[in-house]
Amino acid sequence: MEGDNCSFPADLSDDHSQRGSVASSATLSRAQDVLVYLFGESAVHLSMEGLGSVSVQELGRSVREALQIPESAPDAFAFWLCSPLLELQLKARHQPYKLCRQWQDLLYRFTDASEDDISQDEPYLQYRRNVFYPKSKELQIKDETVLRLLYEEARSNILSGRYPCDPEHWAGLGALSLALEEGPGLDSQQITTKIREKKLPSFVPAHVAVGSGGFFSTLRGKSSRQAELEQKLSEEYGKISKSTGGSPEPQQLLHQYLSMCHTLPYYGCAFFCGEIDKPVQGILQRGRRKAVSVGICLDGVYVMDVKEKHVLLGLRFSELSWDHSRPEEEGDSHILWLEFDGEEDGTPVNKLLKIYSKQAELMSGFIEFCVELMSTSEGGAANEPGVPQEPARQEAGTRNGRGGRRGMLQRQGSVVCSRVHSLNTISYVDNGKEIKRLKPKRAASFFTRQATAPTYSAVNTESLEQG
Repeated sequence: MEGDNCSFPADLSDDHSQRGSVASSATLSRAQDVLVYLFGESAVHLSMEGLGSVSVQELGRSVREALQIPESAPDAFAFWLCSPLLELQLKARHQPYKLCRQWQDLLYRFTDASEDDISQDEPYLQYRRNVFYPKSKELQIKDETVLRLLYEEARSNILSGRYPCDPEHWAGLGALSLALEEGPGLDSQQITTKIREKKLPSFVPAHVAVGSGGFFSTLRGKSSRQAELEQKLSEEYGKISKSTGGSPEPQQLLHQYLSMCHTLPYYGCAFFCGEIDKPVQGILQRGRRKAVSVGICLDGVYVMDVKEKHVLLGLRFSELSWDHSRPEEEGDSHILWLEFDGEEDGTPVNKLLKIYSKQAELMSGFIEFCVELMSTSEGGAANEPGVPQEPARQEAGTRNGRGGRRGMLQRQGSVVCSRVHSLNTISYVDNGKEIKRLKPKRAASFFTRQATAPTYSAVNTESLEQG
């Protein structure tokens, strides 16, 4: 799980940790060095006494003091335990050292990693954006240090492809990065020189810089593609110089970068790993799965193709129902079920998407927590930390409850928009009395809807975890 919600496993203790017990209190009472990593290849070096019992809340005060983060933005960041196998946002009460001692237990429970990979994996402590910090508050921040931290994290997610974006986005963002690093007054020749010095992957996503490969890409040549990308960045850089008057303050450029990232609906998401079924195209492809990344934030749920770097399905909480099912037999998988409105041969249907993941329990709890925050916000508590300040989107003619239809998803040619046609889903029609099966068939009575939920349809099954 990634996020400060009630689904964080509470039944793990040091007595059962596969890494053994925490070091003696005598050892940990002395001052110990702690490295807290930031995005942008930097870290905060602290010396802490009683490290074994230091909480996230206590550690946060020291980090904010070291970074000189103003009191006006204490909730913008959170501590995360991260490794290539798992990322967890910690709560204020958590004790990072003890959780590190339980890391192997967490990996066995929430990943499919091999024993060798688990035994060699080591988490690191990272200070990064709080999933529940509203985007609207970011644009009110004036402190350059805070804006730089948010910028470095967003930039890393853009360049790594974690935030899929279209050419007009990554070109504009790359040009803003260049302006922030080198200033906005470069001419075209200087721009080209700087891009070549720092390499294209410093400004555009790695998969864009490398290209998709293939026969036609080879014919066109690497140099031709590089020249094309350099030209695109140069054009966008020129627009920045004109729009800002030539000498913008760093805060202005940082705000522009974050504002452009905010147009991506999955900005600020916590991300989980999973797999979905590939559409069956023949006997030889039966049972094959596709790796996906599932982003969850206060705005909704986004399922992304890890390889192709585009969104497969994006849903607001008012547009989905969900459930988590545990394995019933050996060899079965944990599954997160997402139900949404779709169409089958011109007939409105309910569609089910199965996401296979050991993190399904965490995702389900995370969704539930976000929905509760949304409900609290609508009930008049919109000033709570992490609660969005804008109401949930309602489609024209939307009716909630059993038999109601939510707004139909529209697919466009952008990487940001859903590709429902490429999903292997289960379709059915709920007419208010009984379920009419469409191919492929599914087990009956999987879903029932609540008519009382104000902005979403929660799923009631015996297997639903309460986080």
